[in-house]
Amino acid sequence: MKKGIHPEGYRLVAFKDMSNEHTFITKSTANSKDSIEIDGVTYPLLKIEISNTSHPFYTGKMKLVDTAGRVDKFMTRYKKHIDDKKK
Repeated sequence: MKKGIHPEGYRLVAFKDMSNEHTFITKSTANSKDSIEIDGVTYPLLKIEISNTSHPFYTGKMKLVDTAGRVDKFMTRYKKHIDDKKK
């Protein structure tokens, strides 16, 4: 491996899936202003909108969780368009 191309300063960081409140801990170099205490240990906290516990590929559910509701709005408009063509 080439030297100097990988970041330094890996540390344990908690990632929290905001769609279902699932939290997992892994190593990362990402910066965070928030923190969370898990089992008496304080970790930097990074909030994410989707993870393997909420992504349709891993869950098998076809509904995509979208905090802004854009996906649901599109699906509603698309369904209306398809229904008009069937008539």
